[in-house]
Amino acid sequence: MMLNRLTLSLQFGKFPDAAAHRAALPRHQVTRWIRHALQSDAEITVRVVDAEEGRALNRDYRHKDYATNVLTFDYAQQPIVSADLVLCAPVVATEARENGKTLQAHYAHLLVHGVLHAQGWEHESNVTDALAMEAREALILAGLGFDNPYQEMSQH
Repeated sequence: MMLNRLTLSLQFGKFPDAAAHRAALPRHQVTRWIRHALQSDAEITVRVVDAEEGRALNRDYRHKDYATNVLTFDYAQQPIVSADLVLCAPVVATEARENGKTLQAHYAHLLVHGVLHAQGWEHESNVTDALAMEAREALILAGLGFDNPYQEMSQH
């Protein structure tokens, strides 16, 4: 499999337990996870934030007043994918714990999910799109050595 070129900026906001989140997101792994989800070259910024910043971004851009696990800001799909992925550390940690997953496995899933969104994949418009996106995520994650996150959720 030929992997696409990726220009990556990996940023961490200041928040309690940031060290644990940095440890779960070594740059070489983040690069690997994102590249496996790409269908073309890309310039992507990944920013890991606290609940306050995550909530403000979700409120200001999606008009939903709560912190969510991942936000994708996609700017272009051609000639290269250009996007910002914002991951809310406390939400990601809580979800990982609740679903019996490692922090790293949940971050890998959310990064793949966000990168697919940046390339036009959608899951909120209809069930067919949602199932197609879930299947694509599961396939990519399996190739990276992770379990199907949707299968795990259905068992809880």
